[in-house]
Amino acid sequence: MSTTPIIESVRRLVAQAVETARTDGVVRLETMPDIQVEHPGNPEHGDFSTNLPLRLARATRINPLELAQALVARTPESDPIAQVEAAPPGFINFRLKDTWLQDQVEEVRRAGAAFGNLDIGGGRKTMVEFVSVNPTGPVHVGHTRGAVLGSALANVLEAAGYQVTRSPMPSNGYMGDYISDLAKEIALAEGERFLSQGEEQAIRGIGDLSREKMVALIRQDLSNIGVEFDNWFSERTLFTTGEYDQALEQLREQGYLSQREDALWFNSTMLGDEKDNVVVRSSGEPTYFASDIAYHHNKFIGRGYDSVVNIWGADHQGHVPRMKAAVEGLGINPDRLTILIAQMVTLKRGTEVVRASKRTGDFVTLSELADEVGGDACRFFFLSRTPSTQMEFDLELAKEESSENPVYYVQYAHARNAGILNLARERNIDWSRGDVSLLTHPSELALVRHMLRLPELVQQMAETLEPHHLAHFTMELATAFHGFYENCRVISANPEDADVSLARLKLVESAQIVFRRSLELMGMSAPERM
Repeated sequence: MSTTPIIESVRRLVAQAVETARTDGVVRLETMPDIQVEHPGNPEHGDFSTNLPLRLARATRINPLELAQALVARTPESDPIAQVEAAPPGFINFRLKDTWLQDQVEEVRRAGAAFGNLDIGGGRKTMVEFVSVNPTGPVHVGHTRGAVLGSALANVLEAAGYQVTRSPMPSNGYMGDYISDLAKEIALAEGERFLSQGEEQAIRGIGDLSREKMVALIRQDLSNIGVEFDNWFSERTLFTTGEYDQALEQLREQGYLSQREDALWFNSTMLGDEKDNVVVRSSGEPTYFASDIAYHHNKFIGRGYDSVVNIWGADHQGHVPRMKAAVEGLGINPDRLTILIAQMVTLKRGTEVVRASKRTGDFVTLSELADEVGGDACRFFFLSRTPSTQMEFDLELAKEESSENPVYYVQYAHARNAGILNLARERNIDWSRGDVSLLTHPSELALVRHMLRLPELVQQMAETLEPHHLAHFTMELATAFHGFYENCRVISANPEDADVSLARLKLVESAQIVFRRSLELMGMSAPERM
């Protein structure tokens, strides 16, 4: 089931008004302007607002307020809209009908778990790639922000109608301390098997087993915070299948490769990069960049993805221009590749910065973080800031059971919601015949308004690739629900309130659907008791 955001209906109304004004000769515009519709900061100004008259004032040479009035007069009637008005200095404000808002409670109930789904993706194939699975040690906190961001973004794109593949970034792998430790364990446990082999074969066999064990550990750590992958890709296959050779040959045919200084260079300056880059060293060994080029050839050409989103750590910022240049060199529109950078995370306990693991004295692992604060807190906190900004993760706040902790605040709202419905079931109350037209209290309608923002939020996040808005949305939804709970008694012992109670139970049920859907998109659980 696909939902159309109401904000799109408002945009269409504004577009129709502008077109009518053009036909009437009121405004002279060669092309339809970009129409921006927002939610006013002050609820007294309505549910939606556009500043289009202000933006068109210079082009049309019409006073913004007069232009707003002219467009209001040409705005067609629409079932959801109760009022359209011009406001100084040049805004057009829209107010939704209370009756339409009431009816949306039933629409949410009918949509159920599909509420918020859109079809703007049209089934296009998209890969979201995140977390560099380098089998040299467990996932650390530095990886985790990108993991949460990527997994939530994949959920959002699926909800928006894209065919999404989640994939970890492959890595060549090298013998780090953790691999060495694992190799020793394997040698002790299975040493007899390797003693009968030659040295080179034994070392290779122990290394392979070590990597397999480490990847299994990485899978489990990520799974513990709800991060799963649809596809695990081995970088070795690029060389065994000939994809690496195909990619370099394509660059060579286009004149983007040159041999100099005993190495093979990708002439990325021809495509706007600041400097050329080595792809094959003088030893004949390919660089990591050469593998990246081959891998993107595999994604776009070999497997036919329409778009790819890579989520990299802050230390890879400088690699973005050359990777975009390489994609263009392969004959692919570089706009089809989006690279998001997840900035650094600082762990804190109150005012104290946590710099190392208590267990090993080394970096803090994802496993340690999840053990201490829980997977849901990991996901919410990492999603609560735009990835382009550095963030502080307060471990003490993440464990606090109070409204100060946003994770607790949001999940408690859902648990309170579930508690109401469970109590109604225990009392054998059938709210299916509730009359939603009885939902007239401002707190009831405010809750409905917040619920209805989810579809437009899915659209916005899919277009901007910014899933962090989910954290803010769930906080606002929780605030609206808590306000409703405090102001509107749902289950009343007074027989005179029975009909209103049934209507409010329908509202609570629809709110639970939106809570669950939002938490699901974030990859979090929706507890019924806390």
